[in-house]
Amino acid sequence: MQTIYLAAAGGVALVALLALLLWRRRSSGASESARAHKAAQKREPPVELGETVEFGVTEITDHHSGSEVAVGKVEGFVIFAEEIPGDVSEGDVIRATVLSFNEGRTSADATFEGMA
Repeated sequence: MQTIYLAAAGGVALVALLALLLWRRRSSGASESARAHKAAQKREPPVELGETVEFGVTEITDHHSGSEVAVGKVEGFVIFAEEIPGDVSEGDVIRATVLSFNEGRTSADATFEGMA
């Protein structure tokens, strides 16, 4: 019977250790993201309003406007391209014209112009 208790205690300790490791990994990712965001706020955007840029689509996601947008980066700067056609997918390279910056100038909204 004592062996069962030792095995159960070892299992609980293993689960606790795994939970701690996952929590540390997640919190280090969050702090890395916070550092990158703070650094982005200190630099000038690598794009200008009205400029047409090309970038690879890293994600298709829902925008706060309610429509789908293509997300990508230009020199590490995040661009959200709106008005994308339904056949745009991750990995495609597109052209978009920069319309506006967010409040902290760490990302920009753009409108889809075409495939690159």
